[in-house]
Amino acid sequence: MMRVGVVGAAGRMGRAVVRAVSEDDGARLAVATERPGAADLGADVGTLAGLGPNGVMVGDDPAAFAACDVVLDFTAPATSVALAAALAELGTAHVIGTTGFSAEQDVAIAGSAQKIAIVKSGNMSLGLNLLAALVRRATRALPDADIEVLEMHHRRKVDAPSGTALMLGEAAAAGRDIALRENAVFVREGQTGPREAGTIGFATLRGGTVIGEHEVILALDSERVRLGHIAEDRTVFARGAIKAGHWVIGRPPGLYKMTDVLGLED
Repeated sequence: MMRVGVVGAAGRMGRAVVRAVSEDDGARLAVATERPGAADLGADVGTLAGLGPNGVMVGDDPAAFAACDVVLDFTAPATSVALAAALAELGTAHVIGTTGFSAEQDVAIAGSAQKIAIVKSGNMSLGLNLLAALVRRATRALPDADIEVLEMHHRRKVDAPSGTALMLGEAAAAGRDIALRENAVFVREGQTGPREAGTIGFATLRGGTVIGEHEVILALDSERVRLGHIAEDRTVFARGAIKAGHWVIGRPPGLYKMTDVLGLED
């Protein structure tokens, strides 16, 4: 029985994770936490998630995660970085679905992964990670195609492009054996001139209550290939994180991706 900790348990994504854990016969919720001073500290997390009381009260001490095999984390970059460092000292595995990390924060996460096993992904959806594998293969097979990544999320999302869009961009770049950051075009405005060959463009849309829509367009002369994914409920991310949790327990220290979990690497 996998003992699961959930950080940010009172938030929208945290509650979805709590519900998903309750549906997994091989997992048990052991610890739930929120940030210090949060309004829901001391509340029963089962009640917050709409399941009824389960006896797990929301706390704010990351040391409690010593009682867990793995912690599932969909919070904010600074929170995830600090938590990874704390879990590295506890020896508890970490699954990170947080997005919006800076380069420096990615380095910090990688440092913690020298002590514990961490699965980190811009999207925990099983279908989306399959899409990323298809994108990598498609861009390799179509070396002359122009690549555009289109994404839309709800109005409250704070990072852009989304972590998922960047993940798909990285997959496209991997198919071309190029570095994304050196070839990405994130903004187009004014007299941009012709599209530069070999670049990977991004378009970001925000509005309404869209959970997540992503599409990668490979544009050739007289034809286009469109590869996409639509998330209809946050549960898909929670279920993917739980699958990653089962997979990562007992792994040697290291920084892993969902493609490792699903066996989708080339």
